[in-house]
Amino acid sequence: MTRRTAGDAPTPARPAPAADLPPVPLDPELAAALEALGELPPLTPRDVPAVRAAVGAGALGDEALRCGGEVVWEEREVTGPAGAPDVTVLICRPAAAPAGSRLPLVYFMHGGGMIAGSRRHLMSDVLEWTRTLHTVTVSVEYRLAPEHPHPAPLEDCYAGLVWSARHAAELGADPDRIITVGTSAGGGLAAGLALLARDRGGPAPAAQMLLSPMLDDRNDTRSGRQMAGRDMWDRTSNATAWNAHLDGAAGAPDIPAHAAPARAADLTGLPPAYLDVGSAETFRDETVAYAGRLWQSGVPCELHVWPGGCHGFDEFVPRARLSRRAKEARREWLTSLLTAGRDGG
Repeated sequence: MTRRTAGDAPTPARPAPAADLPPVPLDPELAAALEALGELPPLTPRDVPAVRAAVGAGALGDEALRCGGEVVWEEREVTGPAGAPDVTVLICRPAAAPAGSRLPLVYFMHGGGMIAGSRRHLMSDVLEWTRTLHTVTVSVEYRLAPEHPHPAPLEDCYAGLVWSARHAAELGADPDRIITVGTSAGGGLAAGLALLARDRGGPAPAAQMLLSPMLDDRNDTRSGRQMAGRDMWDRTSNATAWNAHLDGAAGAPDIPAHAAPARAADLTGLPPAYLDVGSAETFRDETVAYAGRLWQSGVPCELHVWPGGCHGFDEFVPRARLSRRAKEARREWLTSLLTAGRDGG
């Protein structure tokens, strides 16, 4: 793989919207919120420190994690990849869980374009599941690009998964009911983690949930071109992030599938999947294509394309009707999965 430092990666100019690719209209509630927010400049390498600071300011604090006393949490340092630092995980459990419980375990990978975010980032849904569906959540702190390009983030996620499976009983969780969940960059890592666990014979997740996943470093889908300059995360930002994650080699012919799951030649033997994405976002087409290939490989898969949804709409405008529909659909899928697991179905 051709290597150069992420700082040397070309920064593409924000492309003008393509005249022959009219954009998908945004949901009216989302459009109003975006208009109020004002113009969002694309992400460039020089913006990484500012993005990290902004994302860090939104991380959940200690009290928020407690959910009014309904959740207990702790953080641990667990064994990292060979020759690498230990990995920090955030563990959240229902406060009312009886001793000796064997609850489902949600293993969570945060978003942030591979360059920002932490174990306390974008946790609203998984905390709600812990509180109301009685799951154990383990949120992993993976190393970030460009300082730590692939495979460091994925190896951290794999190390955390191995630790979670081995220590499930200690956590009050069932090692046979681990659901990997990731959003945006975390969705790409969750997809890569399922491939890596399959290929290494590691802990096999019972299911995977990929939310607006970042899957394809080639960054040339029709939706990416269609929403150029329009989406919350457009192809200019996407190129910056992929080049950080791949040492400036995004789009090269020899990118491994574990780094960019859309490149995987074989999707057989993967766990059942839930994918969702907005119709008006950059990642629409790669998500839909990945779901199609899962079906073609015999993998059970549920796909939702939310009409007029931009990238991250459910976090950006959580009370919008479309956001509430998306959150409820995820909850229903997870509830059905957990009920089947509990009943042995």
